[in-house]
Amino acid sequence: MSDRVRAFLWLSNVVGGASVGELKLLFVFLSSYPLSAWLKRLPDNKPHYKSIFSVAICLFYLVGLFDLWSGFVTLFIDAAVTYALIYYVDGSLMPWLVFMQVKFLMGHMAVNHIERQRTNDPSLVDITGGQMVLIMKLHALAWNYHDGHMKPELLTDSQKERAVYKLPEFIDYAGYVFFFPSIFTGPAFDYVDYKRWLDGSIYTMAPETPTKSPTAVKTTSKTKKTTVPHSAIPATRKAIGGLLWIGLFMQFSTWYNVPLILSDDFLTFSFPHRVWILQLLGFTSRMKYYGVWSLTEGACIMAGISYNGIDDKGHAKWDHLENVYPPGIELAQNSRAYLDNWNKNTNKWLRNYIYLRVTPAGKKPGFRATLATFLTSAFWHGFYPGYYLSFLLAAFIQTVAKNFRRYFRPFVMSADGKQGTKYKIYYDVLGYVATQLAFCFTTAPFVILGWNDSLTCWARVYFYAVIGVAASTAFFASPAKKMLIKKLDARSHPRVRKTLAEETQHPPSLGLPDDPGREIDDALDEIRAEIETRQRRGSAVTMPTGDGLKRAIEQKMGKKLEMPAWKVPQVFASDKVLLQRGQARDELESAAARGATEAKKVK
Repeated sequence: MSDRVRAFLWLSNVVGGASVGELKLLFVFLSSYPLSAWLKRLPDNKPHYKSIFSVAICLFYLVGLFDLWSGFVTLFIDAAVTYALIYYVDGSLMPWLVFMQVKFLMGHMAVNHIERQRTNDPSLVDITGGQMVLIMKLHALAWNYHDGHMKPELLTDSQKERAVYKLPEFIDYAGYVFFFPSIFTGPAFDYVDYKRWLDGSIYTMAPETPTKSPTAVKTTSKTKKTTVPHSAIPATRKAIGGLLWIGLFMQFSTWYNVPLILSDDFLTFSFPHRVWILQLLGFTSRMKYYGVWSLTEGACIMAGISYNGIDDKGHAKWDHLENVYPPGIELAQNSRAYLDNWNKNTNKWLRNYIYLRVTPAGKKPGFRATLATFLTSAFWHGFYPGYYLSFLLAAFIQTVAKNFRRYFRPFVMSADGKQGTKYKIYYDVLGYVATQLAFCFTTAPFVILGWNDSLTCWARVYFYAVIGVAASTAFFASPAKKMLIKKLDARSHPRVRKTLAEETQHPPSLGLPDDPGREIDDALDEIRAEIETRQRRGSAVTMPTGDGLKRAIEQKMGKKLEMPAWKVPQVFASDKVLLQRGQARDELESAAARGATEAKKVK
């Protein structure tokens, strides 16, 4: 037994409750901070130094620390096959290339998922986590390289922004694949992010951008000047937060765990007490992810790759690779807020490279896109039955939540839908309670994993979320829905009008019907992100308004908005005032619905 192993065994006995593998992983996360600080200081005019350094540290982690020779070979095979496909396949065959690539990567990962499931040792550190992260990066790179060989007019602005126009140099590609701060648990990011970080262009600011702030700037090399805001303080905050979350997880997991849920003692508790324990089980399991993702995000901040421009106060922002926002989850009042704040970078990958890519150009994503996204997400996670139970129920919960928001929320809003009435606080409280209760039930199988044990857990709380979803679905399929629409029409809420004929034009898929509000929201998100990126690069471009905003939204949605230009809300964004997403979405939905209603009257 080596001295290294003895040291971790001794530490495991001292700490208690943590395996040797888990302590090694914690060592990787913490040691990445000083190494990332050193990495950032390597000269920008010699980017190969950074890539070589990253690969060397990654080899030390995988082979020197974990003895994962087979894991290194696994990642190398995935990376080599992807590079070869990109290099040799003709441009006209690029869509088939991406299809072949993702099939190979998913199939290769499935072997490791099955092996991990067969071993069934939660404390074991293997390569499946790193392979899951790498698949997102390689799949995104294949699509981005494909976009780089397409005609610009066939691409959206966001696709142009991420496009890769020439084959990455092998050393830089290796550095992207084996980027040590995120090798085991992410976050994943696009190759253009890595390339811009590599050459220092990620830090390029607009000339008028204020730089006098508490985060003073420094130069990274004597031969090539690049101003980089200090990242030590925000990185340290992430490290402290991550360690606190992990400490809380270690304590709470001794109180709230799967054996308790499946024990006979659990049956002695009242129904409300059981639900409360289920809620705490979910919260406890999330603590682990909060801790791990905070630690890895902090290392990326220390390296500088998380840089996201300057805010309106002149302070550097470091949220470009943020993967989770705990307050947004624990205080979520609806399903969308809950899911949007969880595993953000995986959600971006699923949306940008699965959901939107299987949709023909100019068409609206429908059943095929939703089905492909659902299956990809489930397959990517593995083959435990609990994953599939959670995903399926979550899909139906999203549908129900959208219907409640669309048909009940306007009753607690003013007639124009812009301000809440005195009753909105009750709606918000009920929304919070319903969201948290629904998802603590839904995510239980994700923690328990097994089929029988997951159903046992659900049975012990009387399948309350399943019954609630079924009852809500039946309610919105009944004449009660028409009654709600009539009442809303009487209160001048045209934005919620949607006839049965319109609904049947796009049948729901996996419990997820079309949502025009989400389309507008997504379009605004993309436009805002593109404006922010251009501003960081020095452009004076601002958020379009009127006809310009309408055309931009239509381009993103791939269809015409049924409203005149003068009805498009005047939403402005500049270097200091960015688009307020929620308000803008509501205004656009309302304007679109009013325009459609007026058009019908004219006809």
